Amino acid sequence: MNEITDKSILSRSQRLLGDENMERLQEARIIVFGVGGVGSWCVESLVRSGVKHITIVDSDIVSPSNINRQLMATTLTVGRVKVDAMKEHLLTVNPSTSIDARQMVFTTDTAGEFDLDSYDYIIDCIDSLKDKILLIDLATKTKAKFFSSMGAALKIDPTRVKVDEFWNVKGCPLARAIRQRFKKMNYRPARKFQCVYSDELVQNLGNDETGSNEPNPWNKACVNGSLMHITAMFGLILAGLVIKDLTSKSALQPSPAIKH
Repeated sequence: MNEITDKSILSRSQRLLGDENMERLQEARIIVFGVGGVGSWCVESLVRSGVKHITIVDSDIVSPSNINRQLMATTLTVGRVKVDAMKEHLLTVNPSTSIDARQMVFTTDTAGEFDLDSYDYIIDCIDSLKDKILLIDLATKTKAKFFSSMGAALKIDPTRVKVDEFWNVKGCPLARAIRQRFKKMNYRPARKFQCVYSDELVQNLGNDETGSNEPNPWNKACVNGSLMHITAMFGLILAGLVIKDLTSKSALQPSPAIKH
């Protein structure tokens, strides 16, 4: 068997993107907040494409109900810290990747522990409304490019997943709730940013009997159903936005500031 090298692992990426773009991928510093149904697939795609410096942030542990859609969640990882299981998996994909795994919640109390200005890309896959709004506020004040996932639950149709600038997102209850909160605060994020979202909204048809006693770190009022083909698509598109930006002529340039 031929020796597995970094060059052989990334040979197809290099063939498509070329040396200069691969160097950009490998030098970029990326932080992903939330490695659940969306974030885990985003991180997976980034590492497999050639990203070498990535920080993953999530406070949760793997539960049985995660197995239907989260990459690191299997019957063998239930009970483990998500970021630890994710890091272990990613290092089997490419052992030369530098992964900073942080079991933390991003809140007003912990935000100061993250040097957001040290990253080239900040990716938001947070579920909590309050913490998501905080990250949007702080991330759009940095030099980093910022991408955000809106709600991926209660969706089935993959053809309705879209990308648009935050204020142009239509039909997403989470985006609407965030905008309402900003308007109530008489505030707008410092920069425009792109979101992955879907305008589909279906209803839960079953009861959450098996997951009702599982830990709920985000203090959600209810737990909605979700499927891997949708959450993974959200995550893969987020990764694609990063790769597209890195390999474009405007790579590593910040988004234009919003004029107040």
